[in-house]
Amino acid sequence: MPGSSAPEEWFDVVDDHDAVVSRATRRKVHARGLRHRAVHVLVFNRAGELFLQKRSQSKDTAPGAWDSSASGHVDAGEEYDACAVRELQEELGLHVTAAPRRWLRLPACHETGQEFVWVYRQEAEGPFTLHPDEIERGGWFPLGEITRLVSEQPADFSSSFRLIWQKLAAMGQVHT
Repeated sequence: MPGSSAPEEWFDVVDDHDAVVSRATRRKVHARGLRHRAVHVLVFNRAGELFLQKRSQSKDTAPGAWDSSASGHVDAGEEYDACAVRELQEELGLHVTAAPRRWLRLPACHETGQEFVWVYRQEAEGPFTLHPDEIERGGWFPLGEITRLVSEQPADFSSSFRLIWQKLAAMGQVHT
């Protein structure tokens, strides 16, 4: 963030096969539309509801949009699974001892912001401790309600989440 004393984030830049070819700053990766890596974690409770987060208005992409339970960029030199564990901790305060189950892989494309994405599935009941710089609020949603909202109000959701939901529905993985 401008004026922030936080160190610049570095990402691995990858080719069209998700092989690392270089490293660049977050700013450069996003400005140039370079391929990079991200994770999305979908957290379900025992009732079968999905926890969604409403992104902070200060986010540089999709501010204020509903999104996966936890998501984030894979840092330079980091593996997807380690990133999923880190993002659950950072965004939801959820400590897990192992990476959640890999569920779906998305290619880098316009909808993902040129991110190769691994989508993970995690079970947890909460309550969660939401990171205020990342998340405005969150809540549990029945799957049918998510399907209806994504269909009726697509602009309320991040493009990555809409693509994830579409792919999972096509695979018969989100029963409503």
